[in-house]
Amino acid sequence: MKWARIGVSPDFFHEMKPFIKDKVRLDKWLWAARFFKTRRLAKEAIDGGKVHCEGQRVKAAKEIAVGEMLMIRQGTDEKVIRITLLSDQRRGAPEAALLYEETAASKALRKELAADRKAGLGGFAPSDHKPSKKERRQMHKFQNTNHFSED
Repeated sequence: MKWARIGVSPDFFHEMKPFIKDKVRLDKWLWAARFFKTRRLAKEAIDGGKVHCEGQRVKAAKEIAVGEMLMIRQGTDEKVIRITLLSDQRRGAPEAALLYEETAASKALRKELAADRKAGLGGFAPSDHKPSKKERRQMHKFQNTNHFSED
């Protein structure tokens, strides 16, 4: 069970009952699930097209339901999650983790992209020394012939 993995007792759901809702606005849920620090940031992300519900752009006031799939883009990361519980109150991280479940494909893709980012600077290998006078001349010649100068 998911609650056992994160150290939450099965009685936790009885304690959470007053906080679990039938209908919740998307921006409130994203804030409660700790994807965004403020509701304003959640609303801006939704309005900016960074959050999709069932493959469609949505508005911040959309009322979400359990079982819906969300795609959330934060920086370079893109998460695909399924809503498991609804709440409009921001709680601690262990409780917030129970509100959603990330898909296995999403986790694997994020892990792969993180490894690519960590592995290199997009194919660029920085030099281990300061360029010599000859190397500097070659760099300037290359920049001038290919019009990459910033002048």
